[in-house]
Amino acid sequence: QVQLVESGGGLVQTGGSLRLSCAASGSTFSIKPMAWYRQAPGKQRILVAAISSGGSTYYLDALKGRFTISRDNAKNTVYLQMNSLKPEDTAVYYCNADGYYSGGYYYSSGYWGQGTQVTVSS
Repeated sequence: QVQLVESGGGLVQTGGSLRLSCAASGSTFSIKPMAWYRQAPGKQRILVAAISSGGSTYYLDALKGRFTISRDNAKNTVYLQMNSLKPEDTAVYYCNADGYYSGGYYYSSGYWGQGTQVTVSS
């Protein structure tokens, strides 16, 4: 069983930065692929970034260069650094753990956090 708790969301102006954190339970965190998704109002949840247990990463093409995913296995935490934020980045951001990372892509598991709201004002 994996439990995930996201934090770090908030209101920021266009061009600003935020760092999201996802703290995971479980002693096997270091071997689990992790990912961040987001869901904007009225839209489907989409994969934003993922990181394998070995540190390989995936990013949604449109976000490359602005978002960075990283992990600290000692703290059982995965991060999403978001820079140069735009109003279209406004969404609820969700952490997902222990999915299937293959072929440079991440397939979600049933383990989700509760989400953290990110709002970017224009």
